[in-house]
Amino acid sequence: MQALLNLHPVALAGLAGLFTWGMTAAGASLVFFFKTLGKRVTNLMLGFAAGVMIAASFWSLLAPAIELSEHMGFFSFVPALVGFLLGGIFLWGLDKVIPHLHLGFPDEKSEGGASAGHARTLLLVLAITLHNIPEGLAVGVAFGAINGSKSMLFSAMVLALGIGIQNFPEGAAVSIPMRGMGVSRAKSFYYGQLSAVVEPISAIVGAWLVTAITPVLPYALSFAAGAMIFVVVEELIPEAQVGDGSDLSALGTMAGFAVMMMLDVALG
Repeated sequence: MQALLNLHPVALAGLAGLFTWGMTAAGASLVFFFKTLGKRVTNLMLGFAAGVMIAASFWSLLAPAIELSEHMGFFSFVPALVGFLLGGIFLWGLDKVIPHLHLGFPDEKSEGGASAGHARTLLLVLAITLHNIPEGLAVGVAFGAINGSKSMLFSAMVLALGIGIQNFPEGAAVSIPMRGMGVSRAKSFYYGQLSAVVEPISAIVGAWLVTAITPVLPYALSFAAGAMIFVVVEELIPEAQVGDGSDLSALGTMAGFAVMMMLDVALG
């Protein structure tokens, strides 16, 4: 732990981002072993990812943001409230300008100004990329908040572990359906892992912002939380409710929430 504390928080955030990207790539590699993935299984996986993100948003981001603002007395809720809303608005803006298509949805349901000229695979990859931007930011902000504290370092590592765990099924939920669309195994894997390349980048940006402007920390933590909640409600839950197995997506959400809660409370 001391050796890790000797590293710059931005470097640690970059390493954590590489880990979460690697977990996505590991999940995407399942395409070399499976050609199809039942919709019920996909819904379970997406529900699990949603549950992890909801739990991480509170225990790893919002709760620390509120705690850091306790000195503000009655107005201690302001940084968490402002950051949370700005995070949701930020992702809402990206959702409007980045062409993408939700998993399991027909082409006519594409969003962000997508046109017939956009390849379906590209739209699917961009949709998952939207999922991963706030995850990377959350990890980066958590590591940027370490400030030499072993407990904060451990909490940041727990958050990265939780995000990594939910990235594994998410990678498979991207690559295997692409294989079912007729894309080669190699290309399906490539696109599956490509969707998470943004995580180490956004992790570095988040950590740098927090270390450069320390007072922004509670706002940054809640910003990442708001962005993740927006993704859960606007992207993950609708995708997990398509077709059969909507009940499994609900169970998956509960399981993911329970796993992340256990990791954060017991270990963080």
